[in-house]
Amino acid sequence: MLRRNYKWNSILLSLTLLSLTICPLYMGEKVYANSYTLSALQEQQEKQEKNPVAKPDTNARAAALIDVTTGRILHSENGDIELPMASTTKVMTAIIAIEAGKLQAKVKTSKQAYAKEGSSIYLRLGEEMSLHHMLYGLMLRSGNDAATAIAEHVGGSEEGFVYLMNQKAEELGLEHTQFRNPHGLDEPGHYTTANDLARLSAYALQNATFREIVKTKVKVAPNPNDQWDYKWANKNKMLRLYEGADGVKTGYTKKALRCLVSSATRNGQQLAAVTLNDGSDWVDHEKMLDYGFATYPLYTVVDKGQKVKGYPLQTVRDWRYPLSDQERAQTTFKVDLHKQHSLDYQLGYRGHLKVFLENTEVGNVPLVDTKNPSQSSNQPSEAEQVTSIERSNQLSQDAAEMQGWLQQFQTVVVELFRLGA
Repeated sequence: MLRRNYKWNSILLSLTLLSLTICPLYMGEKVYANSYTLSALQEQQEKQEKNPVAKPDTNARAAALIDVTTGRILHSENGDIELPMASTTKVMTAIIAIEAGKLQAKVKTSKQAYAKEGSSIYLRLGEEMSLHHMLYGLMLRSGNDAATAIAEHVGGSEEGFVYLMNQKAEELGLEHTQFRNPHGLDEPGHYTTANDLARLSAYALQNATFREIVKTKVKVAPNPNDQWDYKWANKNKMLRLYEGADGVKTGYTKKALRCLVSSATRNGQQLAAVTLNDGSDWVDHEKMLDYGFATYPLYTVVDKGQKVKGYPLQTVRDWRYPLSDQERAQTTFKVDLHKQHSLDYQLGYRGHLKVFLENTEVGNVPLVDTKNPSQSSNQPSEAEQVTSIERSNQLSQDAAEMQGWLQQFQTVVVELFRLGA
């Protein structure tokens, strides 16, 4: 029995020494296109295992979570089911008014806008207010009177504005969205999906004026009818409940029930969450945003000025994408060169560095000559350009193989302990 134990203990010692010899060869290598290492990845994985953020399971009829910068849907529940969206409609109303209207122009309250049913900012008949101020009343207090007045001002009529809304939806590829009015009151044929509303919100949040309006907690605006100013407090409680919250819109009707679009920014990454028909929306949005920030951080996949091995080329800019820990090892690259007679080539661009995730292209970065990178500025030093694309691809494969080897090694060790016990 002693000989048997000695034999197994010797094998265990040999395997342990072997692992200590092999692992450092991998742990010190760069695996991804930036400075990420396998050891850093494992540290982050261990940290996440200790403090996991569960995949959200909401009470919503439909839900979606999107990365605003890239437009990647990070989470979806019944995301393509067509549902009424109540006053979240006003996300579209606002962005069209901002893009097509003049913010300082005066908007006059018509008979159709005056005393409009539902939520209101109590505009008086014939009252005039700047489009900019009225947009705050629209988004903070969800004024249906403001929505109607804005639609008539920008579109010439409510029907004309609705045409612009549907035109924009088609332009953005919102295939399951249709508008019948600018305010969101229940009406046949007025619907969207959680995924479409998330994409619309991500688009709107690219606009600086829209971002400024929807993150405002309280707005004071001139009141021509009384001695005191208008003072509008934002109905979006997420601005007070969630760290980093910066938008966007609440909604409710008897048919749509509670609807909510929220956004938040942490560590330079902005996410937007959507729920349709959700009685516990504040809690569900917190869970969704927490999950997104913890699981899909915005990751620099390609560095600006990065050289491409085998080509006299370098990247014009950096490129970031939300990736989970597991997805980072699956990121690969391909160089696509322009023909010399093409317009892009004449403008100084030599091709694109395409980025793939599980064989699906998710982005690309323009490439220019390394000798004369006229399309790029503030180039990094030679020491900062040590990482090459081909090396990154190979090391990503090596990292995956190493992870498999470590799992097998763990299994062998456990079995040896069992036999030697």
